Formats: sequence, C-alpha cells, structure tokens
Amino acid sequence: MKIQRVLTAASLVALSGLAQAQVDPLHVRSWAASCAACHGTDGRAQPGMESLAGANKDDMVKKMLDFKAGRKPATIMHQLAKGYSDEQIVAIAGYFAAQKK
Repeated sequence: MKIQRVLTAASLVALSGLAQAQVDPLHVRSWAASCAACHGTDGRAQPGMESLAGANKDDMVKKMLDFKAGRKPATIMHQLAKGYSDEQIVAIAGYFAAQKK
C-alpha cells in the first residue's frame, strides 16, 4: 500500500508539471495585459518607461525573478513579481519577447 501511495503521489506531481507546461496562450496574454499600464500595450512603452516588446526573454525572466526575490530594488515591481509563479514569469517573458518592437 505504501508503495502504491508513493507511486500515485509521484504520478500526480508529474501530471501537474505537464499541466503547467502547457499554458493556454490566452491566459498568458491576460497576465501580460496587467503590465500595459506602465509598459504599454503589448510591451511597447511610452518614452520614459521600459519597453518589453522584443526584449530578450532570459533577461526579462532574470529581472523578474530578481524583483520577486528582492535582489533588485524597485518602486513597485518587487511587489507585482511576487504575484506570479516562476512558470508564469517565464510565460509572460516569452509573450513579450515574441512581440515586435
């Protein structure tokens, strides 16, 4: 019985990982929409703000994870980043990286 419970638990963990890996593009777009107030529609910001459209995905992920962990000082991004899972941050960065500058 104990082995069966361990295998069942392992299977559930594996399935949850698969479910997270296949994120609905509409969900990603809705998460990214919350960035529009500061970073512009689809990441094309007005002068004075950082544009995200076409930026390097890995750089965006690193910045967001640094904000989330408190390693990068910010006025509000450190608070906003904490509202997303690491997987959501990767998906959002991918969305913005795919946008035209």
